[in-house]
Amino acid sequence: MPKDNSIKSVLIIGSGPIVIGQACEFDYAGSQSARSIKEEGIEVILINSNPATIMTDPSMADHVYLKPLTTKSIIEILKAHPQIDAVLPTMGGQTALNLCLEADEKGIWNDFNVRMIGVDVNAINITEDREQFKQLLEEIGVGAAPAKTANSFLKGKEIAQEFGFPLVIRPSFTLGGTGAAFVHRKEDFDDLLTRGLEASPIHEVLIDKALLGWKEYELELLRDKNDNVVIICSIENMDPMGIHTGDSITVAPAMTLSDKTFQRMRDMAIKMMRSIGNFAGGCNVQFAVSPDEKEDIVAIEINPRVSRSSALASKATGYPIAKIASKLALGYTLDELQNQITKSTSALFEPTLDYVIVKIPRWNFDKFEGADRTLGLQMKSVGEVMGIGRSFQEALHKATQSLEIKRNGLGADGKSYTNYEQIIDKLTHASWDRVFVIYDAIQMGIPLSRIHEITKIDMWFLRQYEELYQLEKTISTYQIDTLPKNLLLEGKQKGFADRQIAHMLGCLESQIYKLREQLGVKRVYKLVDTCAAEFKAQTPYYYSTFEAEVELANGERFVANESIVTERKKVVVLGSGPNRIGQGIEFDYSCVHGVLAAKECGFETIMINCNPETVSTDFDTADKLYFEPVFWEHIYDIIQHEKPEGVIVQLGGQTALKLAEKLAKYNIRILGTSFDALDLAEDRGRFSELLSQLNIPYPKFGIAETADEASVLADSLDFPLLVRPSYVLGGQGMKIVINKQELEEHVIDLLKNIPGNKLLLDHYLDGAIEAEADAICDGENVYIIGIMEHIEPCGIHSGDSNATLPPFNLGEFVMQQIKDHTHKIALALKTVGLINVQFAIKDDTVYIIEANPRASRTVPFIAKAYGEPYVNYATKVMLGVNKVTDFKFNPQLQGYAIKQPVFSFSKFRNVNKALGPEMKSTGESILFIDDLKDDQFYELYARRKMYLSK
Repeated sequence: MPKDNSIKSVLIIGSGPIVIGQACEFDYAGSQSARSIKEEGIEVILINSNPATIMTDPSMADHVYLKPLTTKSIIEILKAHPQIDAVLPTMGGQTALNLCLEADEKGIWNDFNVRMIGVDVNAINITEDREQFKQLLEEIGVGAAPAKTANSFLKGKEIAQEFGFPLVIRPSFTLGGTGAAFVHRKEDFDDLLTRGLEASPIHEVLIDKALLGWKEYELELLRDKNDNVVIICSIENMDPMGIHTGDSITVAPAMTLSDKTFQRMRDMAIKMMRSIGNFAGGCNVQFAVSPDEKEDIVAIEINPRVSRSSALASKATGYPIAKIASKLALGYTLDELQNQITKSTSALFEPTLDYVIVKIPRWNFDKFEGADRTLGLQMKSVGEVMGIGRSFQEALHKATQSLEIKRNGLGADGKSYTNYEQIIDKLTHASWDRVFVIYDAIQMGIPLSRIHEITKIDMWFLRQYEELYQLEKTISTYQIDTLPKNLLLEGKQKGFADRQIAHMLGCLESQIYKLREQLGVKRVYKLVDTCAAEFKAQTPYYYSTFEAEVELANGERFVANESIVTERKKVVVLGSGPNRIGQGIEFDYSCVHGVLAAKECGFETIMINCNPETVSTDFDTADKLYFEPVFWEHIYDIIQHEKPEGVIVQLGGQTALKLAEKLAKYNIRILGTSFDALDLAEDRGRFSELLSQLNIPYPKFGIAETADEASVLADSLDFPLLVRPSYVLGGQGMKIVINKQELEEHVIDLLKNIPGNKLLLDHYLDGAIEAEADAICDGENVYIIGIMEHIEPCGIHSGDSNATLPPFNLGEFVMQQIKDHTHKIALALKTVGLINVQFAIKDDTVYIIEANPRASRTVPFIAKAYGEPYVNYATKVMLGVNKVTDFKFNPQLQGYAIKQPVFSFSKFRNVNKALGPEMKSTGESILFIDDLKDDQFYELYARRKMYLSK
């Protein structure tokens, strides 16, 4: 039966600002959903408060509302659009589900005759209410951990007495494990129970027996209204139960599950999905399996919505879950829909993988001073990366190379832990670096049985690690001129980077590259095709691997490469890698718009990125997607293969920018601003000389490489001083110091963490107003797209400030200086594309803090506030297709737009919440106000100095 033709207009609810536990994966889901519904000729109306996402781009829906996610906003939208027939709440994470339920309880959907599609209230309630869920599992005969619900402190105490310790406390209706905790000791129970009850919006917790050491699995499913169910992907957590799945290293397909147990798990998942009411769409089911030969299965939870794992499963299989789930919500059945990759099989066809994917989370503990770094039931990671390889080992290496934490993979980089006690402690208390610590433990000779006993990680995974270490040992016995081809090929097939093999042989990375060239050990590209090459795929979505040559009967030797190079002019866009504080989804927004603009100009577009949560890694965003680490070796090989006209680096944040020097060195054309100009802006000495020549004021500064030099400098600069390392993003390591002791402590700490880096000491302009401007320049003309004034004083990182567009109290004299300085700097840097300039204003003088000739965090915000596609224009300028004067700029904004930072401090107890020069916010929302009398503006302005930390 085809779609429900009574649906003419759908409201999609987004997930709001990015917080730990709910990130870019919902931008990906919402964007796919909007496109999928629009394809059906149905009007799409969207609400989301996040300005940094593609989802809230005007091109995504017929009407986009950048409003707070409240029932008040919902009522305003329903009044403005009485034609809305249905609401889809399954694309916006827990935020959208909770808002949809609240609107239902208040009778809003009934009042406006709007029905919920994709899920019903019963399904949400059964899956979110821990007690109802437990009863359902009993009814359908699916195992569950012994558990009881408490909605009071006393009841909780009774349950604990009955079950004994260790226990797990899980609050109802929360996201990312908020408030969840293990309780190992009776003494900790009261405090953790109180916290759990407070974290739940309905003040209810489930207390269950801890299944510590059990293995954890997830299945991603789709169900249609006729009860057809497909299992898209099985995912195994390398970490056992006890670490939130968002913080776990996960592998697809499941590696250590017997076929018999997998079939039982499938049957249970399908039974669970069919029993949660009228539900058509995507669903995620989590299970625990006992680590013995019995392989008992216990259901943990079911989420009747797309999730972080659905984004991962979509990218892992090439099956676009959110797109298909949206069609199912409209009434289609799976057998009526086409597989989007093969275009010749139906969507009822379950994907088959002939490769392995590994996801590793990315943390930012350095931003949360005093945070507990131990991983547990409460999610703490801010992003993730995915590696695709022909084996677990290759995928694991590619994922570790994607993390951008100055590691080249596992081992072979001289950064291993070598202290026995430290390694045992790190294995016992799992933290962000455990993926590396396992390798270090094997390297030290700690037996696998001991590592398994401490970590409960399955022996299969540990043996894979051991094999890698044995191979490293073997390769290390050779020299560059004696290494046999078969060993070099094996090292590459297992994912070791050229620079790791160079470390093993004591030579240069470039020598390994040359050796590979001589011996014909070359990267080949394979398709992600959902069907293990059984059917021809139409989609250009690739990953790299290494294969041994095949010899034909006629003696011809070759390796099969599935990436066919066309004759078209090509552009490579470098993505921004994993989401993190200081570099988030706003750079993905810029990359996607860059790709679309290059397409409009007739170029074949090639995207390189490794973040599974984003729209840039959707298989039909660019003409070709290489799901690869944004890591020099991988990028260079793709460029050698594709031979593009050039590479765009200024849209992918610091990740892409850091590769500009290498590109320039290898004579690869950088489209837009040159490497020399990018370097000039980063090199404080060169940049200040330029400002002097231009007669533009800047705070007094100096450069130091040791604590002694810093101390001498301080005498001439005067305290307070702003101390920071060069070439970092998000204010990493920045601090305001007010005396010599503080200065010495911070400098020593910085040089320990970032050895060999130059430190910049600026005289801090106490009490100054901060402002920033974004502009597009073509080398001759400059157009300022927006000037923002920060509500907080200078000294709080621009990413953590409330930024007001346009400025609210800068006089004409100051505004003119800002405009003049921006024009002069953009032209002097020979900018071609985007530039962001930051200012400090004191006594009516405008000083320059810094200039970044690249896309900035604020570009999407300005584009949304003014309703103009600025990244599209800037990309066309970078490509040399247009001049700034070719565009008719027509910004539309009534009143003011305020970019409001959002923090995730609730995930870290006892953390220092004071704000300063180092960025700490995980996301942002946009607030529109008519005038400065608005209560919300007044409140922000009154609190502006409260958090400033020195």
